[in-house]
Amino acid sequence: MQEFQVPRMKCGGCATAITAAIKAVDPRAVVEADPASKRVSVESTASEAELRTALENAGYPAQ
Repeated sequence: MQEFQVPRMKCGGCATAITAAIKAVDPRAVVEADPASKRVSVESTASEAELRTALENAGYPAQ
């Protein structure tokens, strides 16, 4: 399980966009995006670097 802090995630729409970006890298990923805490938990075979790149390309860079 990988966890990311995503400060720009503010609403459910953001969470949906983040989930889509991660699933574009790994369609089998299990993603939990919580706008209230600005945390994204991902269970995936993709590397952390791949997931960070996907988030950044979607406009939601992780810290």
